[in-house]
Amino acid sequence: MVDSNMERTRSKRRLQEIVSELDAIIDSSSDGLWICDAEARVIRINPASERINNITADEVVGRRMQELLEQGFVDRSAALEALQERRVVSLLQTNHNGRKLISTGTPVFDDRGELIRVVVSERDITETEQLQRQLEDQQAMGDGYREQMLQMQQFELRNQPLIAKSPCFVKTLRQALKVARADSSVLISGESGVGKGLIADLIHQHSSRAEKPLIKLNCGAIPETLIESELFGYEKGAFTGASSSGKAGHFELAHGGILFLDEIAELPLASQVKLLRFLEDGRITRLGGTRPLHADVRILAATHRNLEQMVDEGRFRFDLFYRLNVIPLRVPSLRERGDCILPLVRHYLDHFGTRFGIHKRLTAAALDRLQTYDYPGNVRELMNICERLVVMTESDLIDLPDLPAVLQERGPLPDQGDFVWPAQMSLDQIVQSTEREVLALAARRYRSQVKIAAALNVSQPTVARKLKRCGLPSSGLIQN
Repeated sequence: MVDSNMERTRSKRRLQEIVSELDAIIDSSSDGLWICDAEARVIRINPASERINNITADEVVGRRMQELLEQGFVDRSAALEALQERRVVSLLQTNHNGRKLISTGTPVFDDRGELIRVVVSERDITETEQLQRQLEDQQAMGDGYREQMLQMQQFELRNQPLIAKSPCFVKTLRQALKVARADSSVLISGESGVGKGLIADLIHQHSSRAEKPLIKLNCGAIPETLIESELFGYEKGAFTGASSSGKAGHFELAHGGILFLDEIAELPLASQVKLLRFLEDGRITRLGGTRPLHADVRILAATHRNLEQMVDEGRFRFDLFYRLNVIPLRVPSLRERGDCILPLVRHYLDHFGTRFGIHKRLTAAALDRLQTYDYPGNVRELMNICERLVVMTESDLIDLPDLPAVLQERGPLPDQGDFVWPAQMSLDQIVQSTEREVLALAARRYRSQVKIAAALNVSQPTVARKLKRCGLPSSGLIQN
C-alpha cells in the first residue's frame, strides 16, 4: 500500500514537472499562442499574445472566438477556419490595434479522430514588413544610381510606376530622359511586353512638347487598307464610305506634339514611302487630296522585330530605317532586370489587391520562383500572373503550389557542364534558393522535423534552424 502511494506521488510529481515545462515553453515563446477548445472557446493565451494584441488573458479566456470576431477584435479567425475545415489554416489577420499578423490555426485530434483543440500561433509582421521595404529601398540606392532611381520611381505613367532597380534599366531611362530634350526621331526596340509605350510616355512627358498631344498608333492593329487614311487623313469623297466632311489623320492631330508609331515593322511599304517623305520635308498629303499640309510632329517609333534583317530581306525600306534610327533606344527584357522583379511583384500584388479588396502575401519559396522565372512575356506577363494570383488563390499566403503551371515546370536535370543559372543570381543566392526549395518539398512530404532530418541526413536542430533562416513555416510540423 505504501509502495502504491509512493508511486502515485512520483507520478503526480512527474506530471507536475511536465506541465511546468510546457507552461514555461508556451510562456517563453516569442510567437503569440492561443489554445481553444472544440467550440472555439479560448482556454489560454501566452504573454506574447497579450503583448501583440495589447490585452490581458482575463479579457479573452472563456470567450468564444466568434464573439471576439463579431466585436471587431480581429477581422478573421484562424481558429474558426481550422475548426470548420479540420486542417491547418494560415491567413493574414489585422487585429483591433491595426497590427498585421500571420496567424496559423492547427487542429488537434484525439485517438478516435475527434477534434478536441485548436492551437493558433500568431506573429506580428507589422515592423517586419516595414523593415523589409526599407531594406529593399536602401539596397536599390547603393549601386551608384541613387538619385536617378529615386527620380524614376516617382514617375507614374498610365497609373504604373517605372520601377528601376537594375542598372541596365536605369541606363535606358537615363537615355530616354536625355533624348527627350532633343527633337530627333527615336527608334525604341525591345521584346513584346517590356514597356516600350511607357518609354514613349516618359520621353513625351520630359520633352519641350509635353504640353502638346502624344498621339499613338499601333501599325499592326489597323488593316492595311485603312492605315494610310488613319495616318494622313482623307478628303471628302476620297473613297466609298468616306465621311462627307473628310477626316484629319494622326499627323494633323499630333501637330505641335509627338506621334508614336508602335509596331512600325507592320507598316505597309506604300505608307512607308509617305512617312519617309514627311521625315524629309515635314509635309503630308491627305488621301484623295492635292494640297500638301505642314505638320510639326516629332516621330517616335517602336518595334520588337529586327528591322535591319527586314531591310536586308526587302520588307522594310532602308532609307526609312535610317531616318527613324537617328537615336536608337533599347528597352531590356525583364530577365535582364533581375533586381526589378520582386519590387514589381510586390507593386502589382498591392495594386490588384487594392482593386479587388483582397490582400495576399508570398512565401519565400514562391518569391524565389517568381524571381528566377524567364518571363518570355516580360512585364505584361508578370502583371497577368500577379492578377491571377490575387484573384484565384484561396489562401492569403501564396506558396509554390499556387503558382501557375508554367512556373512550376521543371525539366530533367541538365548534364554535368551544361547547368545554366539566372545571370542575376550569385553563387550564394543559388545555393540558398536550392536549399529553400529542398526544405519546402521535404516539409510538405514528411510533416515532421525528425523525418526531414533523417531524409536529408542532418540533425533535427539543423532542420529547425534552416527552416527559420529560409523563412519557411515550421508551425505545422511536429518535432518528432
